[in-house]
Amino acid sequence: MAAFLRGRGTSPVTPRFALPLVMLLSACVPAAQTDMPTRAQFAQSTLPPMKTFAATRPATPMRSNRDLAIDFIELSFQMESGRQLPVLTRFETPITLRVTGKPPATLGPDLKQLIGRLRNEAGIDISYTTRSDANITIEAVSRADIHRILPQAACFVAPNVRSLSEYRSARRKAKTDWTALQTREKLAIFLPNDVSPQEVRDCLHEELAQALGPLNDLYRLPDSVFNDDNVHTVLTGFDMLILRTYYDPALRSGMTRGQVAQALPAILARNNPRGAALPARFATRTPQGWTKAIQAALGRGTPAARRKSAAREAVRIATAMGWQDHRRAFAHYAMGRVLQASKPDRAHHQYLIADGYYAASPGTTLHRAYVATQLAAYAIAQGQGNEALRIIAPQITIARQSENAALLATCLLLKAEALELEGRPGEARSVRLDSIGWARYGFGPDWAVRAKLREIASLNPLKG
Repeated sequence: MAAFLRGRGTSPVTPRFALPLVMLLSACVPAAQTDMPTRAQFAQSTLPPMKTFAATRPATPMRSNRDLAIDFIELSFQMESGRQLPVLTRFETPITLRVTGKPPATLGPDLKQLIGRLRNEAGIDISYTTRSDANITIEAVSRADIHRILPQAACFVAPNVRSLSEYRSARRKAKTDWTALQTREKLAIFLPNDVSPQEVRDCLHEELAQALGPLNDLYRLPDSVFNDDNVHTVLTGFDMLILRTYYDPALRSGMTRGQVAQALPAILARNNPRGAALPARFATRTPQGWTKAIQAALGRGTPAARRKSAAREAVRIATAMGWQDHRRAFAHYAMGRVLQASKPDRAHHQYLIADGYYAASPGTTLHRAYVATQLAAYAIAQGQGNEALRIIAPQITIARQSENAALLATCLLLKAEALELEGRPGEARSVRLDSIGWARYGFGPDWAVRAKLREIASLNPLKG
């Protein structure tokens, strides 16, 4: 499963770009539906049914209100391209939302759950409708339709339109320029309908959050979807606090940066009272050079030599900045990704360094879970089943809590291979069977699920 990096061009839309950034092992490749990994065959001709997550239990953000105020301003008054937004814009009336196009079956339940969270956690008056004059239109289209407009985009949101055809006509015009808005009245989100259920849901969460609130991403935020590393795939407690603040009665569309900054202390005191007593961290801003290096190191299609050079540059900048947080860890993780195919031992060393920095940085349990899949895979390849079980055991709960089915399925499949190495085939079969329902949500079609089964089984030295 790949997470996706958003673009930093000057486009008036805010897209989620399909560049692999955080990956679970290596990418899936098509396989015949009859292909299954050695010792992982199932009697049934079809795979077990898809599993989905129930109620969300987001962690309460532990942030100083002084840090939150800075984060809110930078998220709300700047776009990812660096363009400044002159005023705050939001919906000033109760928000209605509809779905058009050809939505996949999982979109409805995921949308219903998300609307409930936005109402309960962020206090936003938002509801579903079938009316054509809805404030927000979610149009489900094919990936090809999206790529004909934005070749690298997985999904995107645009203001003042209600359909993809309308956007084509208005593209690059003032009508769809976020910086020209004074308030939000109508906009459209374009989601792919032919990808995995998890990717549809992830796009839904990120694009709806931007449709309602901030348009920027900040790498320094470890516990947010408003972050280009896209480790988090559903809205977090931090994100809901940001959106609750965005729709606080003390704010309104048209307020300037200075006016919002003046109102924030009282707003945050109401919305995050515990943050008044917490010390500020004042995390440093992220240099564009580091961001570009990370993008090059993990960008699809970048030559290997360029990727390696970019990863070294990301580590160099992180070191020079004196970072001890998740950004320093992520630079080493990127280096591990670059080295993994050619120098697995050196890649493993980089993953260990990354894990050390993550362990010392608050709010990064999910980040460590991604690194753990790489460390456990290495242990399995070395025949160290017990070590792999030790590494992967705590990550299963973290993946469930984060509602990341692709990560959860990967952790369970790694556990199954480790159990086989330890001579516990019965337990391995049970765990592997449990993983498949999650894999169907996380990876999508049967060929992708079977490819993931085969990929992880191939790590096991007992299977040749």
